[in-house]
Amino acid sequence: MSELPPVDVPGRARRLRDRFEDAGVDALLVTRLPNVRYLTGFTGSAGAVLVAPDQLVFVTDGRYGEQATEQLHAAGVDARLEVRTTQAEQRDALRVAAGGYRRIGLEAHGVTWAQQRDMAKDWFPAPDHELVATEQLVENLRRVKEPGEVARIRAACAIADDALATAVPQLHDGVTEREFALALEFEMRRSGASGVSFDAIVASGPNGAMPHARPSARPIGRGELVVLDFGCVVDGYCSDMTRTVSVGEPDEQARGIYELVLHSQRAGRDAVRAGVECSAVDRASRVVIEDAGLGDAFSHGTGHGVGLEIHEAPRVAKTARGTLTAGDVVTVEPGVYVPGVGGVRIEDTVLVTTAGADPLTAFPKDLVL
Repeated sequence: MSELPPVDVPGRARRLRDRFEDAGVDALLVTRLPNVRYLTGFTGSAGAVLVAPDQLVFVTDGRYGEQATEQLHAAGVDARLEVRTTQAEQRDALRVAAGGYRRIGLEAHGVTWAQQRDMAKDWFPAPDHELVATEQLVENLRRVKEPGEVARIRAACAIADDALATAVPQLHDGVTEREFALALEFEMRRSGASGVSFDAIVASGPNGAMPHARPSARPIGRGELVVLDFGCVVDGYCSDMTRTVSVGEPDEQARGIYELVLHSQRAGRDAVRAGVECSAVDRASRVVIEDAGLGDAFSHGTGHGVGLEIHEAPRVAKTARGTLTAGDVVTVEPGVYVPGVGGVRIEDTVLVTTAGADPLTAFPKDLVL
């Protein structure tokens, strides 16, 4: 894997602060770990960052003192690091850091009701502070990817492409779904991935009728549709791809479903462009399947954003609001699922540009192996 270009981690907090006035906050407590990573470069499992107009305060526990020091320095992030052993000590450090700010924003989608009550009582008690629920402040920054982020997603997609090419001959040997899922993970890790972006779906024959089937001990047979949905992580960024294949010739019904989904997926990809409504991309894919009389068999949205998390903004669904923006990275993944027969899903991850969709996944879409 070639060297990846840098990302502008320090600039992210500055851009976040520009959104404080509209959100009605003086400072923001960031507790969702993907957002903590985005703002600081920290990859551990325990950390919070207070983003204030004039400072960043990063709080973690004793396990991560050295790691946090190294990672924040490597990312070029200027933050005051507070390492505290107990949760009570960490809470006190945050309370002191927030002492001069009246309106403290919380990530409403990442804080439980119990946590909010504890914060209101012990962390930032009134009348010194007012807690303000914020929605997707950091996530909205994360949505449009920097070139360095796109490079990481592209690298993760390339590793997944290569892993499937290396592993796919094993399908001829009657491996089980579970064995093939392990083979995919092994090949991705061997090529430099730090892990999988989600548990792979390997669903053969009738199991493919379940969109989120888990790999089982079922042997993969000849002439069956096999849905392969998988991805990996490179420097924190995810890939996502689905291909449906058959070991030998499938029957006429299965081939017909495959050709229908392939047509639907192409229509969705062709609709992707900056300024297009997210729901319009879904509609472009969905109408192909509906016109064939199988609309009820397409039981999920057409896509989703991909980045530090495998599912993030924007949604590409018939109820989605908003439009695609240049720099979004989204999937296009229509599917048809027929109980007793199986399923077909075909998925690419693409970069949204003003000229259309730049595909990041490249494995061929040949049905028959």
